[in-house]
Amino acid sequence: MSVNDTAHSDNFTWNRQVYHRLKLALSLGLRRQLFLAVSDDLHLRNQVAARLHSTLAYPVGQVLYQPLDGQETSTPAYPRLVTLRLNLSDPNPIDHINQWLANYPPPIVGASKDTPGRPLPIPSFQIVGVERLTKQSVAIQRLFLHYLRLSEQNFSSQESSRFLESSVLLWVSRPWLSAIQQSAPQFWRWRTGVFVFAGEPTPTTQNQGYPERASSSRNLDLGNLEQSILDESVIEAELQAASATGLKFGDDFDLPVEAPTHHQGNLTSPSLKTGTKPQVSTARSSKSNNLPLSSLPHISKELTELVLATINTKLAQDAEDNWQPQQVLLEIEELHSQQASAEVLAAAYHHLGNLYRLRVEQGQSNIENLMVAILAYQEAIAYDETSPQLPDILNDLGTLYWMLYRTPHNAGDGRNYIEQGIEFYHLALKLISPTEQSETYARVQNNLGTAYGDLARFVNPADNWQQAVLAYSEALRYRTAEMEPLKYAACQNNLGTAYWHLGQYNQPIVHLKKAIASYKQALAYYIPEQEPLKYGMIQNNIGTAYWNLAQYEQPAENLQLAIDVYSEALKYRTPANVPSACAATQNNLGTAYWHLANLSQTTKEARQKLLQLSINAYDEAIALAQSLSGIPLSFDLFAAHNNLGLAHYQLVTDNSFSGNKATTSQHLEAALNNHLQALNGLSKQPEAYQTTFTYVVKTIRAFHSELGIQGQNLALSKVPGHLLPEILPKL
Repeated sequence: MSVNDTAHSDNFTWNRQVYHRLKLALSLGLRRQLFLAVSDDLHLRNQVAARLHSTLAYPVGQVLYQPLDGQETSTPAYPRLVTLRLNLSDPNPIDHINQWLANYPPPIVGASKDTPGRPLPIPSFQIVGVERLTKQSVAIQRLFLHYLRLSEQNFSSQESSRFLESSVLLWVSRPWLSAIQQSAPQFWRWRTGVFVFAGEPTPTTQNQGYPERASSSRNLDLGNLEQSILDESVIEAELQAASATGLKFGDDFDLPVEAPTHHQGNLTSPSLKTGTKPQVSTARSSKSNNLPLSSLPHISKELTELVLATINTKLAQDAEDNWQPQQVLLEIEELHSQQASAEVLAAAYHHLGNLYRLRVEQGQSNIENLMVAILAYQEAIAYDETSPQLPDILNDLGTLYWMLYRTPHNAGDGRNYIEQGIEFYHLALKLISPTEQSETYARVQNNLGTAYGDLARFVNPADNWQQAVLAYSEALRYRTAEMEPLKYAACQNNLGTAYWHLGQYNQPIVHLKKAIASYKQALAYYIPEQEPLKYGMIQNNIGTAYWNLAQYEQPAENLQLAIDVYSEALKYRTPANVPSACAATQNNLGTAYWHLANLSQTTKEARQKLLQLSINAYDEAIALAQSLSGIPLSFDLFAAHNNLGLAHYQLVTDNSFSGNKATTSQHLEAALNNHLQALNGLSKQPEAYQTTFTYVVKTIRAFHSELGIQGQNLALSKVPGHLLPEILPKL
């Protein structure tokens, strides 16, 4: 194509054709290809670059059809297209690419004890931001052209760097294209193709349109969301704590992070709330009507195949539900054939996305439905970036990607999906006026906080929990208790959870006190008789925060406060209502009693009483846990067995114990039995196994010291035979 060919009577049709050619060229994955994309319209450039990235970075097939046996044959989380923004202080695109590859080398897949595995292919790169050089000094502009001139060695040499091991796409404006032709002919002659998009130049002083989706991060595209980051939802936080003596505190994390849970209205955009739908032409020519769904030339193959997968599924679905997406897909093909306006096409794709989002909201959150909704919404954005519904679509995309992260087979790609979800939330926030759209703004900020909390599981936990705190705090500026008391309470609870996590990394006293304050704010809006489970959950969270605070200041006072609120929580977290949650709180209560018993200021009489209360609580927790076969627990059951064993042991070996030999034997037998149960479950955890083995030996010695040789023989009779050769030399 001619670089100077700029006059196009139908820019939309022209640009669509150029886009498809460019997409095809990049998707071939050929080595040592240099493409130049030319656009003076920055809004158009941003739109096309974003669409290329969302389509090519993490191909749909890799999300849907990853092998489940661990023998990857395709790219998992590693991107196939990376988008980089030119560094204006050192505008060397070759160095940018090599630096990215140094930071994120291709992972090795397929490795086993018999085979070394192979590295995944180096991704393609698209580089944006060259147009910003116009505002830089002449020296910086010349430096950029100088780097391009020097790049010839990278094209001709196989050894100098890994540059151009795949394809590179450089986005430029027409003036910069001309400058490259004239001042960097060495670079120009190595070009593989030039793709010219039609559009009016964007004034260099104004770039307030569609936000650029470009970054130096490897995880630029694909986020994640499960059922819906819903405003009223609650997530239970995870607590990990241990005493210096090895008594581990359970992992009950009842800290609602207004989690993405399935809830009506979370993904709903304003158009659906009002009952309206995008208007889609219902007229279909016989040509389109007779087309098989597997052959729709104007619609992306990925989207078509995904819709077919959902229609052919064997899940029990109403035939009418299957026909509806099929009909909409044919209507979209007809609109393409009629060269409908971008706005009409965007509305049609938006309608298709809404159909699948509704399926997701109704509980059908499988990968295919999630991906159809995602691709349809991304097509809607690509065709109409000025739609008033754009903020809602971007928010929904963030939520859908978050749900993709929560889909079982995608656990390994979680970080990529979460980061993509975060990116969409940020894009939505740039388009929302907090004062005029306060409800939407608060909802997106709340969702953003939840996504940052999930990202903290993968990378930079302190930084990401700080970002979660900022997002929840910002949401609370516009979500008042007077307007939406329950949503306000849920968000306060989430903020408390974020502060709790942040307190595990820095300023623990400050952040734990803020967590307690936020939880108490939330608690004020839950009436226990109406919301018993949430009320009990937040009480549990307050207890957990007090327990942590006791490790830093006023231990006796804060542990007693923890015991008080745990006891209050158990009035509502009952074995009948929520047995697993009840077990978790009982486990936490046992730990709080144990710590209070072991404070130096605790009297001997109080210590005996507190240890017995600790034993009672642990007994309740373990009995409940054992009755819940197959139900996941939020605390470590083997640690609870060890904790219970230690409490029994300490009760009878304490100087203040006044029981008879029969009672002593009962407690020591209980201690040994619990340690042996823990030992049996820790065979694959060497460090924890050795610690527990030490407890077993220590308990057998206590049998001897308290009950003599008969007591030791009783203890040894309870030990599995295979352990005796290792235990006997230690007695």
